[in-house]
Amino acid sequence: MERSTIVRVHEGLHARPATRFVKLAKGFESDVELVKDGKAVSAKSSVKLMLLAVKENQEVTVRANGADAIEAIEALIGYLENPRAGLDDENDGGDEGSEAAAPAPKATPAAAPTDGTPKLQGVAASEGVAIGPAFAHFPPEIEGPGRRLQADEIEDELKRFRGAVASVQSRMDRTLAESNLSAGDRGIVAALRDIAADDSLTGEVERLIKGGDDAVSAVIAAAATIAADFSAVDDPYLNARADDVHAVGRQICLALLGQDEVSLETIPQGAILIADDIGAWDLARAPLKRIGGVVCGHGGATSHIAIIARSHGIPAVLGLGDKINELRTAREVAIDGNAGHVIVDPDETARADFTRRLEAAAQERAGLKVFKNVTPTRADGTVIEVAANIGSLEEIEAAQEAGAMGVGLFRTELLFMRHMHLPSEEMQAETYSALARAFAPHPVIVRTLDIGGDKPIAGIEFPAEENPFLGWRGIRMCLDRPDIFKRQLRALLRAAVHGNIKVMLPMVSEIGEVRRTRALVDECAGELNAEGVRHASFDLGVMIETPAAVLIAPALAKEVGFFSIGTNDLTQYIMAADRLNPTVAKLNDVTNPAVMSAIELTAKAGVAAGIMVGMCGEAAGRPDLIPTFIGMGLTELSMSPASIQRAKKTIAAMAAER
Repeated sequence: MERSTIVRVHEGLHARPATRFVKLAKGFESDVELVKDGKAVSAKSSVKLMLLAVKENQEVTVRANGADAIEAIEALIGYLENPRAGLDDENDGGDEGSEAAAPAPKATPAAAPTDGTPKLQGVAASEGVAIGPAFAHFPPEIEGPGRRLQADEIEDELKRFRGAVASVQSRMDRTLAESNLSAGDRGIVAALRDIAADDSLTGEVERLIKGGDDAVSAVIAAAATIAADFSAVDDPYLNARADDVHAVGRQICLALLGQDEVSLETIPQGAILIADDIGAWDLARAPLKRIGGVVCGHGGATSHIAIIARSHGIPAVLGLGDKINELRTAREVAIDGNAGHVIVDPDETARADFTRRLEAAAQERAGLKVFKNVTPTRADGTVIEVAANIGSLEEIEAAQEAGAMGVGLFRTELLFMRHMHLPSEEMQAETYSALARAFAPHPVIVRTLDIGGDKPIAGIEFPAEENPFLGWRGIRMCLDRPDIFKRQLRALLRAAVHGNIKVMLPMVSEIGEVRRTRALVDECAGELNAEGVRHASFDLGVMIETPAAVLIAPALAKEVGFFSIGTNDLTQYIMAADRLNPTVAKLNDVTNPAVMSAIELTAKAGVAAGIMVGMCGEAAGRPDLIPTFIGMGLTELSMSPASIQRAKKTIAAMAAER
């Protein structure tokens, strides 16, 4: 069987979306292929999938042959048609407007200024400036012995190679299990693990070993071949994956040689890491809080090194090439990640300039940090809750560090998308309870499952739809699948014993949807009573994201405990403009009078009914709009953790002016 579609995955099937796609494909028994421009590759190989260079808005065909071919095609097509596929774990936003934490800087580095200070020019890979002691990290290059195997040695060498691959995978699995690994770093390590086990690499190595090459030489040769394939693709992001292949090959070689990589554990506080190249896995495991900056001979703005550096706020200049050798013996290094400049052993003038810039940046951060524990209020004393949008327990720490006054939006679909089976009631109850405990006594608003045909989830079969964004999704799907919905509602009732759980329904367009949900909640509560399971009631609210919800807001306000305005979807539905379509992007403006009018109508209805009105869309974190929203009567704003302290500062300034 086969079916064609247009790929909507943001920026195409690069490393992490490809990894998630392969994981989904491997969940089916059928043989599955992806076809583009007449070339077919296995959908169960990350390397082959990335080398196919599938980009956003290209047409592809999914082929499947086997007992579950229909299910495989439906799930994989759904994945390809989801703009956020594979990116949600990176806190990259969704309907609720989480911001991409680490956008790549412009690819073209700025020219070095002519102020007389000698500078090395590289690629501006992660913004910020830093100055600190140089920490040279130049582990010896691995060379294969080039020994030819005897016929009776080949089988043992194959076993030795397979053992090395298993060892590398095991180490990466342990890294993935570490609780301090961020969601973004976790996605990168998972992609590297897939490369280590991919048939494209292991198959080529085994072919060379069977031909008589020793394992180390075979790994080096195979990695070089695949890396060359990535380098030849006309795509900067895929070119950067060549570094990942070399890094994985190096790890396998080290395992074969019984050696460990040179450790970064001893890097001093604030030091500038200097390396010709460094594997993304090694950097992800390094003591990142101690690293002041990163300078590499290899890599670019789209490399995984750059992505990790940006996500952790570490300035980085990459791609220096042979000029990196000028830093091998440096005592001190100053880097400008905004312009791609590196200064070796800066003189007093350069040091003073960087010190001044660092102090200014620190003052700005400190100026915002003082708002971490501030409880912002309106001039009349009404508390404005500034909460966080998150999608996993791994994001709790970042939200707490920012000073989040609870969670204004917890996206439960990520819990479903991470597993090959629908999560059990027990698993969900544990997750929601952990969330409630982490933020008590602040409220935690959990959004019920918000998926449609654009978000494939194992265990739920979606019909083919011309426009899944206007189709069977959100509360519509949940009410039609009480077997799934009741499991989630029971888990939420159990977690509500902590006293701060609230629940909101997505994609509401009719009052009947709220009433039917209430009936299911009552039914679940009755079942838990009969079973003797502890539970408690929770406030039920709705997301205001459809024009219908705005127009019936006065009636809805009599049925629910709160409103939460999802400005991203509300804007696209009000303006009838797909927010992911660049040709109509100018219409997706929350400040358009039509959208602002819809927000004001919603706020008036909520205030008149005496219920809380909040916002969990991207606009909630905009300092220029916050005064207007508060003036309308909103008392809760939920946003990405990075925006929280600035929002608190804005609100505090408003109160001080009155």
